[in-house]
Amino acid sequence: MKDLNNKVAVVTGAGSGIGRALAVALAAKGCRLALSDVNEAGLAETAEECSTAEVRTYHLDVSDRDAIYAHADQVLSDFGQVNLVINNAGVALSSSVREMTDEDFKWIMDIDFWGVAHGTRAFLPHLIASGDGHVVNISSVFGLIGVPKQSAYNAAKFAVRGFTESLRQEMKLEELPVAVSCVHPGGIRTNIANSARMGKSENAEAQRKGFDKIAMTTPAKAANTIVRGILKDESRILVGPDAWGIDALNRVLGSAYQPLVERFSRKNLYI
Repeated sequence: MKDLNNKVAVVTGAGSGIGRALAVALAAKGCRLALSDVNEAGLAETAEECSTAEVRTYHLDVSDRDAIYAHADQVLSDFGQVNLVINNAGVALSSSVREMTDEDFKWIMDIDFWGVAHGTRAFLPHLIASGDGHVVNISSVFGLIGVPKQSAYNAAKFAVRGFTESLRQEMKLEELPVAVSCVHPGGIRTNIANSARMGKSENAEAQRKGFDKIAMTTPAKAANTIVRGILKDESRILVGPDAWGIDALNRVLGSAYQPLVERFSRKNLYI
């Protein structure tokens, strides 16, 4: 996909953050946009920012498998084709394995992993039929390394990475016209930390302040990096200098990165 003009792009979680920034960046490239979120007010604001493009908005809970498949059919009916799907919607949870409830574990997996998996599978036949498709799944730097109190988020994001990298190989081996990219953002200045669920012993305010300190990249910069990666057909799109650093750390040290994370966590998470 060397040119995004007149391509139909689907973006989940488009009501704020990276999703909104992606919508704006894609509109500037001439995309026709199918934007979804559970936050209808935020989604309306995003659509207004993309007023130069053809935009349709949809209320969508990505934890609902049947709703995702119905959404895929509706987008095809509304636009006649689908070229680009960005499975971006996500949530956060900070809790130790000991304290995490089954409800919270299921909540984050249903959105952060199953939302991506069902979103990919629902739209894949339409992307293949377009003759020029691209799947973009949002993982995280926490899909590259494990971090204390992020076990559930790590589980979801590692799963997204494995699922997406496997799909990319399948599309190539089967010679199907769908490119596949996995995105690993570092700290992005969004509201994800403010809306995160916390374990009962977590210091929510301290964690949110800590996140604000390490959030190095604006959503607009993140979106531009992702769009460039799409146009270059990059298999792994790293977003932000911290993402590049963490990726390098993992590549160089392998599992030996863990003592470094433990030292950082002892100072910043176990307080």
